[in-house]
Amino acid sequence: MKQEENEFMRHELRLPELTVRGMILGAILTVIFTASNVYLGLKVGLTFSSAIPAAVISMAVLKMAKNSNILENNMVQTQASAAGTLSAIIFIIPGMLMIGYWQGFEFWQTLLVSACGGCLGVLFTIPLRRAMVVHSDLAYPEGVAAAEILKVGSQSRKDAKEGKESGEGSGVKEIASGGILAGIIAFCSNALQVLGSQFSLWIPVGRGMTQLPLGYSTALVGAGYLIGIAAGLAMLVGILIAWAGFVPYYTITSAVPDGMTLQKFAGSVYQERVRLIGAGAMGVAAVWTLIMLARPVIDGVKESLAVLHTPDAEKGKHRMDIDMSIQSVAMVFCLTVAGLLGIFYAFVSPEGLPVSENLTFTFVGVGVAVLMGFFVAAACAYMAGLVGTSSSPISGIGILAIIVASLVMYALCSSFGIFALPGGEKFATATAIFTTSIIVAIACISNDNMQDLKTGYLVGATPWRQQVALLLGCVVGALVIAPVLNLLYQAYGFPGALPRPDMDPSQALAAPQAALMTTIAQGIFSSTLAWNYIYIGLGLGVVLVIVDQVLKRNTRSLCLPPLAVGMGIYLPPSVQTPLVVGAVLGYFLRRHMTQKWGEEKAKAGFRRGTLFASGLIVGESIVGVVLAGVIVASVTNGGSEAPLAIVGKDFADTAEYLGLAVFAAALVIFSKVVLSGKND
Repeated sequence: MKQEENEFMRHELRLPELTVRGMILGAILTVIFTASNVYLGLKVGLTFSSAIPAAVISMAVLKMAKNSNILENNMVQTQASAAGTLSAIIFIIPGMLMIGYWQGFEFWQTLLVSACGGCLGVLFTIPLRRAMVVHSDLAYPEGVAAAEILKVGSQSRKDAKEGKESGEGSGVKEIASGGILAGIIAFCSNALQVLGSQFSLWIPVGRGMTQLPLGYSTALVGAGYLIGIAAGLAMLVGILIAWAGFVPYYTITSAVPDGMTLQKFAGSVYQERVRLIGAGAMGVAAVWTLIMLARPVIDGVKESLAVLHTPDAEKGKHRMDIDMSIQSVAMVFCLTVAGLLGIFYAFVSPEGLPVSENLTFTFVGVGVAVLMGFFVAAACAYMAGLVGTSSSPISGIGILAIIVASLVMYALCSSFGIFALPGGEKFATATAIFTTSIIVAIACISNDNMQDLKTGYLVGATPWRQQVALLLGCVVGALVIAPVLNLLYQAYGFPGALPRPDMDPSQALAAPQAALMTTIAQGIFSSTLAWNYIYIGLGLGVVLVIVDQVLKRNTRSLCLPPLAVGMGIYLPPSVQTPLVVGAVLGYFLRRHMTQKWGEEKAKAGFRRGTLFASGLIVGESIVGVVLAGVIVASVTNGGSEAPLAIVGKDFADTAEYLGLAVFAAALVIFSKVVLSGKND
């Protein structure tokens, strides 16, 4: 990797980056990916990373232009991926309708919360770039994969212009084969539904219950290969803490509610208790991460401020080391904060409170969002580097944010006597959700744009131009979110929030994260939140930080990233287990090649593995985008939510075992591709 970075550093690559055609293409992709992500997020609680599909589509479209280049393609994917990720604000804002505070999505309020929060997410990660991208060994799996895609596409185009065939070492074959394999598996699983997506073996433990889970996502196996063994094992520790510790303990020591099976009870224990423990542990780990990053972040800020006193300081820098100027950052920051203050005041003023109280709510709400926003920006940027954007638990950060915002609003509403007024508790809950919406918008973008900056760093992009593209992506994406949300709300409704009395509640979009965070906020204001589980998580987080520090001081290579362990407790095991499998598989393959061939000859295998893993991520991501469009079109026209399925629910057990067999075969193919790299 360092050799590739140095190669780009030696060559100036003075190529067009921010072009009009690129921005137009990025805007079109932004609309498509944002709409798809909004639907899937509300339906199943998951969104997809749009960076790699955007890079592939950009290369295919701009290939028709004579003078397109790798840096222009990089800017397109940067813009589109930012907006696609911003759609994760749907994890909180539907709560406004669930509590009955809004009767539909307010366009201007939703637009400005999304746009201003997203722009702050971009600004807050600018001082983190040097510390977490340039001077860090974090994996950034999607960022590395996107860079490999762009490099291989650029090389293939260059070879075609020169009348050459792509060389054996170009990487086209590995990426294409990985993409085809993952795409076929994802299509058979998610579209045709002839392959299961996960295996789950429920195991009795005394009077209790736990499960042995395994997800079949080949894209996550590829991401696991890229993140490395330390993060993978840390997540495995988290899985064991949750499913070999807390879940069996609580199912043994708690009474099973009448009419509920033990298996279903174990699932509810995980959702309602263990995930709160994981959120608490992640909170402590995130604070510790911020403390560890404080020094390089402060150095980065000092370096930016120094430019104000020495205007010629930027002249001696390589263009790849120039961020947005401090003046530009300050101007955008003031505009976004002013926008947030204005829209927050417009949000609270209809309640008829005195102007002084409206202003207090406005400044406190925006102040909490901005201050906590910087904290979550650093935490999310680190998490994205550790395990990737697709696996980064934004909803876990959202839980921490809704707790903080609710406690602040509870204190404020109590001091003003708001709870004594009709609808006072609903107003307090709404202000907490609105504040959290800003924080989640910041978290979404910071979670994504560090991957983009990593991609740019590897392909030779100019950071300040990427940061401008990210800001454009936030604005365009925000324009799409409110109309799409309103369309889906009018078509399906949400749990407890149906726009028409004749609608079928069973067809409502689940919006699981929004429902969870709304329930937490209501639990705080009604004093029914189970704080004891969060306290356990906080204590566990402290223990994990201490263990990690002890391991680092007493061993050369062992560590236990506490944030990864917290994610292991919080995230569904079907998401984490393929990551762990990929990390472990990569470790043993690299160890085998190094021992058998030596470090130098093993490098070919390492490269093949990286390219094939990138292809796996590409294939599944593109199928996810296409399938999302098919599902939206089908459901909008009154069709099925599984329009391409060729089997029924009675095939589920068979599909589960077929999926396991295909998943095992995919791991064998992956291993053979990596081990065939000796002679490259």
